[in-house]
Amino acid sequence: MLLQAPAGGTNWYSLVLMGGIFVVMYFFMIRPQQKKAKDQQKFVDELKEGDQVITIGGLHGKIVETTDKTVTLDVGRGMRLVFEKTAISRESSQRLAQ
Repeated sequence: MLLQAPAGGTNWYSLVLMGGIFVVMYFFMIRPQQKKAKDQQKFVDELKEGDQVITIGGLHGKIVETTDKTVTLDVGRGMRLVFEKTAISRESSQRLAQ
């Protein structure tokens, strides 16, 4: 003979289980992604002339000019390219060859 739980208790158990799954997803997936996006925005906002950076495409360069939305990179031998600030991925520790 099979034992059956009361019908009213099953609904609460399912609700608590779904809530627990949401809490776990929030702390392991959503929250870290929000923090990463916030840190990247802070990095982009603090870009200044002279910073050595790498674009999301892998291009290394030195910032020679900034505006509200763009940066101009010196990529070596006097060549300058303009990028959106959001295209800057991270800082570089390497120096460009002149």
